[in-house]
Amino acid sequence: MYLLGYDLGSSSVKASIIDTETGQSVASAFNPKREMEITAKKTGWAEQDPESWWSNLKLSTNEVLQNAEIDSGSIKAIGISYQMHGLVMVDKNLEILRSSIIWCDSRAVEVGEKALLQLGKDRCLAHLLNSPGNFTASKLKWVIDNEPETFENAYKIMLPGDYIAMRLTGEVNTTISGLSEGIFWDFNENTLATFLLDHYSIPENYLPEIVPTFSEQGRLTASVAEELGLMKGTPVSYRAGNQPNNAFSLNVLEPGEIAATAGTSGVVYGVSDEVRYDPESRINTFAHVNHSPELNRLGVLLCINGTGIQYSWLKRNITSRETNYPALNDMASKTDPGSDGLFMLPFGNGAERMLNNKEIGASIHNLDFNRHTDAHLVRAAQEGIVYAFHYGMEIMKTTGINPSVIRAANRNMFLSSVFRETLASLTGATIELYDTNGAEGAAKGAGIGSGVYNSFQDAFENLKQIMVIEPDAKQSDFYRKAYDQWHAILSGKIR
Repeated sequence: MYLLGYDLGSSSVKASIIDTETGQSVASAFNPKREMEITAKKTGWAEQDPESWWSNLKLSTNEVLQNAEIDSGSIKAIGISYQMHGLVMVDKNLEILRSSIIWCDSRAVEVGEKALLQLGKDRCLAHLLNSPGNFTASKLKWVIDNEPETFENAYKIMLPGDYIAMRLTGEVNTTISGLSEGIFWDFNENTLATFLLDHYSIPENYLPEIVPTFSEQGRLTASVAEELGLMKGTPVSYRAGNQPNNAFSLNVLEPGEIAATAGTSGVVYGVSDEVRYDPESRINTFAHVNHSPELNRLGVLLCINGTGIQYSWLKRNITSRETNYPALNDMASKTDPGSDGLFMLPFGNGAERMLNNKEIGASIHNLDFNRHTDAHLVRAAQEGIVYAFHYGMEIMKTTGINPSVIRAANRNMFLSSVFRETLASLTGATIELYDTNGAEGAAKGAGIGSGVYNSFQDAFENLKQIMVIEPDAKQSDFYRKAYDQWHAILSGKIR
């Protein structure tokens, strides 16, 4: 018996099939093989065509089925993980009305700031646990104000994962966790945030029906099953945004547990049972996958937009075009800590919430043409990302999130010994690396939602830990001093 998980990112669509008995992946695939295109018609904008998501999902499904060499009829359920905060709009025929405004698009910053001022900061934070900010609700308000014809033709608005579920099943629905990430959920009233919807002139019926995160949310239609090579009627029984799902895939479900990722963006995600928030909304709180009105399980999220995307930019533009990521990591490891005084700010991927939605851009500091090489740039990039993590984690402490252990998948930036050792030493947290990914987490979520697994414990019984990185006391002292210099540069930029 098998489970299929999809992970819709901004760079690719991944698919994994896991064996329910062993809990291990039997095959994985991703498409496209290079990063998916992000269109930026103006500075700070970021859009993707949902049709490209679907095209790459089909390619990944075909590839993972070929690699697994199993009967597709033995796949008992499907789960979905997806890039958070995006806006998808469809008409009454469920056809796309415009490209998706995705998570790193900054156009709605002023919309959210205006709403915060007009509705009142205390009211927004007490009910939404966040500023309306640059989230999905504010993106939709931007469309209402700037593309009224599009809004008039809209039937439903969705998050990216809702769209994929709709394409699979023909059903239009969403989850409380998803609504909270779009800033559509009122945690005080445990219902839709009607005061924000009214303020933005968003009718409630534009939002999809709510279904539980772990539940049968629809079944594969005959036409889609034929298109994908799967069985008609296979249930879709789990969906979650990529960061709650990443935490779930690492079995981070209880208060005090912490997960991290360092892909296109960098995230630290802690679980809390306390309704607390950052007064400046630099970090954000959403409903975790196991949250319910009866049991608070809230995900406190620090997001750094410019993480892996900065590393990707370096690979494309600074080093040899034949250089791959392992080669870059090797270059960084052969350069001394501190990068010979070179510093980088990794904030070149739109407005940063932890910098109060400022868009300061990426920058390089103290570059000396006679001393520094591309290897110094590579190491400075990794160190700069770690410094950004630490900066945000200091903010997280104000909400009660103070990690001594960070769990992460052995993926992306965590494949670099420089990155993980610097992060452990600067933050003082032990890092545990596991052999998993978002698509595998989505597959296990589907197992719980369909009843294949009886509990979270059953689903994660065979989760494999592959490495533990302890803080290095000597490196800690060095990096704290280096961080202070980096922080001084950052402070000059955001004043």
